[in-house]
Amino acid sequence: MRTTALTAALVAALGATALTQSRTTATFFIASDCPISNAYAPEISRICKAYAAKGVSCTLAYEDAKISSDVVTKHMADYGLLGMGSTWDASRALADAAHVTITPTAVIADGRGRIRYQGRIDNLYINIGRTRQQVTSHDVTDALDAILAGKPVARPQTESLGCYIERPGK
Repeated sequence: MRTTALTAALVAALGATALTQSRTTATFFIASDCPISNAYAPEISRICKAYAAKGVSCTLAYEDAKISSDVVTKHMADYGLLGMGSTWDASRALADAAHVTITPTAVIADGRGRIRYQGRIDNLYINIGRTRQQVTSHDVTDALDAILAGKPVARPQTESLGCYIERPGK
């Protein structure tokens, strides 16, 4: 059920063509004021550029409590994220549909709209403010490689580490 809800929410936010142009969609839930989301911007950009040629489309779902389209555009330019689809998830419909509570979180859906991976981008962060010297688990790229090869994702869910998504009024 959550697969259908996320797909419906993505179609509502981005339009049907955003999901039908490729067989795999990676949605990165981020917040412009989350230091860990911002630290991952170069890696998100690298992943999206590397996998675009393989038919993967990337979308940024901004989970800021309040943000204008001008601020989104500036944030994308400042952090090298231009060229990706983006939406402000003001109502938290996307986050709720995917059960995402922390930014950054990646959600990867296959061409049928089935969520095949959800969680962290990689294991750089051990705790808030504490990083590894070297990444040893590339969770998103491993999941994308498996999906594109028609194989099961070895770790379909990992725990994200970052900033909690504010839910106004709740």
